[in-house]
Amino acid sequence: MAKSSFLSDFKAFAMRGNVIDMAVGVIIGTAFGKIVSSVVTDIITPLFGVILGGIDFEGLSVTVGDSVITYGNFIQATFDFVIIAFSIFLFIRLISKLHSKKEEEKPAEPAAPSKEEQLLTEIRDLLKEKK
Repeated sequence: MAKSSFLSDFKAFAMRGNVIDMAVGVIIGTAFGKIVSSVVTDIITPLFGVILGGIDFEGLSVTVGDSVITYGNFIQATFDFVIIAFSIFLFIRLISKLHSKKEEEKPAEPAAPSKEEQLLTEIRDLLKEKK
């Protein structure tokens, strides 16, 4: 019986909206990360290389004894992180602006009737009742 309860608990957990939303977010985030990594690797890094005189970050290293410290890989990974974080920031900012514009476009609720309008409505209703 415990197995059945475990499976039903797991099914309830896995089918909750939050878990599914998170899974979709992770999948989209992974795909977006690949796109941004490609932009960084294939477009931005070569442009910086041209601007900086052909410097290739990944090729930078120092030999200490028999060990090779490839600090260029660290610089490139840091550079990739900054570009990815910045692009995600811009994407979220764009989504937020689009979302706020949708909220602004919602029609305003009609204003509540003034006291005069309420009084006139009551008088009209009373007059209708007399007839």
